[in-house]
Amino acid sequence: MAETDKKEYVVGVDLGGTKILAGVFDSQLRCLGRARLSTKAQRGPAEVIKRIARCVNDVVDECDLSPKQVRGVGVGAPGPVNPESGKVIFAPNLPEWTDVPLQKELSKHLDLPVSVENDCNVCTLGVYHAELKGKPRSMVGIFLGTGIGGGLILDGKLYSGFNRTAGEVGHMVLEVGGPKCGCGNRGCFEALAGRAAIFRRIQAAVKEGQKTMLTEMLGPDLEDLRSGDLRKALRRGDKFVEKIIEEMAEYTGIAVANIINLLNPEVVVLGGGIIQQLADDMMSIVVETAIDYSMNGTTKGIDIVASDLGDDAGITGAAVLARMQPK
Repeated sequence: MAETDKKEYVVGVDLGGTKILAGVFDSQLRCLGRARLSTKAQRGPAEVIKRIARCVNDVVDECDLSPKQVRGVGVGAPGPVNPESGKVIFAPNLPEWTDVPLQKELSKHLDLPVSVENDCNVCTLGVYHAELKGKPRSMVGIFLGTGIGGGLILDGKLYSGFNRTAGEVGHMVLEVGGPKCGCGNRGCFEALAGRAAIFRRIQAAVKEGQKTMLTEMLGPDLEDLRSGDLRKALRRGDKFVEKIIEEMAEYTGIAVANIINLLNPEVVVLGGGIIQQLADDMMSIVVETAIDYSMNGTTKGIDIVASDLGDDAGITGAAVLARMQPK
């Protein structure tokens, strides 16, 4: 077999409610190229699966490879997944996605082995293998984006729990009777510190007369508000935004403390879009709060760090998932 025909490449896919991101990775987990497509979730599961296949084919072609050189494909899906069957049990941000056989159908389209896992589990795998080189025996990943998700590495392996829903750190209740969460409960971590919740709080405060530089930057309705805008307002000395971010960091620190008290992992890694934009402003508060709310001595030697992978955590972890398939 010629050197170039060896199946040294894998494709990692991050499936989201609005976008599909795919990347080709080599045997050293280096990303050789990326492709992006809108999800078009309203078209239903069958059409979305076709779009995933198209995105995979696009990125393989972009990297001047043929499908014969690809070992397999890994996919991170936004919801609970049965990794044995590759079925997405449900996906809150994808209409009609209940018991969707994603692995089986995508494998048919691509004629390649496919593995499927929950997206935050996949991001955790990416951080664990690409950033931490698989060294800690235990790690918890917390990903702050539109919502908040997480993943657990216990004894060097991904832990998905009895019902495949372990790691849902965003739905720990931190404030009894607090704001309503998308899951139906009140006072969840996600409802207090997720991007959607934070943006709603800012917009509500502005309607009630709160002054902020954000309205100068974006207009009175703040329709196009992004995490990066919060960083810009902070740099310009916006005290209201500073208070909001401090509160978000404190809630995150309390969540980290709960995790440390429960699991005592070697490393807690924070990632996602909010951390990517605001790590410099949040991490010292997160660490200080986590230490304050943890039992005495429980944080000794534990690293609480921000991930550098950013948007690439999903595709990197999905590539790890693909490489875990037996040859």
